[in-house]
Amino acid sequence: MTTLDNPEIGANVDVGGIRTNYIEAGDRASFPLILIHGSGPGVTAFANWHGVIPRLSENYHVLAPDMLGFGYTDCPADISDFTLDLWVNHIIGFMDALGIEQASFIGNSYGGALTLALAARAPERVKRMVLMGSAGAFTVTKGLAEVWGYQPSAEAMRALMKTFAYDSSLVTDKVVESRYQASIRPGAQESFSRLFPEPRQQRLDALVTPDDQLAKLTQRTLVVHGREDEVVPLAVSLHYAKVIPHSELHVFGECGHWTQIEKRDRFLEVVIPFLAD
Repeated sequence: MTTLDNPEIGANVDVGGIRTNYIEAGDRASFPLILIHGSGPGVTAFANWHGVIPRLSENYHVLAPDMLGFGYTDCPADISDFTLDLWVNHIIGFMDALGIEQASFIGNSYGGALTLALAARAPERVKRMVLMGSAGAFTVTKGLAEVWGYQPSAEAMRALMKTFAYDSSLVTDKVVESRYQASIRPGAQESFSRLFPEPRQQRLDALVTPDDQLAKLTQRTLVVHGREDEVVPLAVSLHYAKVIPHSELHVFGECGHWTQIEKRDRFLEVVIPFLAD
């Protein structure tokens, strides 16, 4: 299959033996901006970010990888436990493989938690970061339990999409069918079910960067959240904005977990000046 057949398949690079799929856009001479997707079923970097990549790539060398175990990146059968250490090492290896010493980041949900962990463990690799509905310390919500416990069916996918979006009109038949088909491609559900198994509270807690480490972060940070988010509570971002020293917070009203989709234009109006300031 080529990128003409499926735009979710972009370039690929070997990261420590892991064939890693990524979307690339913009001038390679521009400063790198890495986009890290969330953890929903059928998710890919393209599915999360295709609506904002064209505008972001006007100013940045944009790279959006499918993280280890997700999308069209390898999910080796010999990995018994997917951990934060594993994912941090994967994103560092991805940067090294492409010769990127430092980048700014936008992290969505799980991707926000990964971005924070990277900034705390390898601060020299992160210039600025945007945390969008970022996972953190909270009790697993009904929405998140449904996301991580997804069992493939068109009806279950439609219900999930409605959980993600405040505006249900965004949950079109086309969107549902696309994500559903992605979730049932060969091996996809088998890989997804290995990422966040029960007990799911333990899996969520394992994504958390402790407050004492957050308080030492030096990077400028923009915390973004949808007020009506049913997957990650708004309180998580309020906490991040309080604990992370050089942070600012933007809350979008009438918006769920899909900030970059539901409020795309306003999202870009907030994010681009922050990254460039």
